[in-house]
Amino acid sequence: MRDDPMFLAWQEGHRDDPADRDSWWRPWLSLIQETAARGVDVRRARVVSEPLSDYVQFEYDVTFTNVAAGERVRWLPRRRATDLALPGNDFWLLDDTAVMVNHFGGDGQFTGEEIITEPSVIKLCAAAFEAVWERATPHEEYRPA
Repeated sequence: MRDDPMFLAWQEGHRDDPADRDSWWRPWLSLIQETAARGVDVRRARVVSEPLSDYVQFEYDVTFTNVAAGERVRWLPRRRATDLALPGNDFWLLDDTAVMVNHFGGDGQFTGEEIITEPSVIKLCAAAFEAVWERATPHEEYRPA
């Protein structure tokens, strides 16, 4: 993801203007907006190291777009997650029926994904997500250290 054109532009100093929605709205946000409008609670929890890496700082800076689309986002500093049992990979829990696991290389570059439908993995990931969600700070209140 470090080769993402949006990230590269951010590194060059570009910042999205929240007041100019047309300049930053994209298809993913339309999907989130449509999903949330159907009554689906779209939640994202990020467990992060502080200080934030440049890529995670970029994610933080553009998260207002996700929130504008109807997604709820929370942040949990990794130092506050020590006593939580967490899966070893980034994942999306999909309707409590599947887990999409994202894989990244040591340099942070996305290397692929896999879909897992094994009930024990779904249960583990759902419990971990809820534990993080309860402890994490809403995006609107989170201030990176």
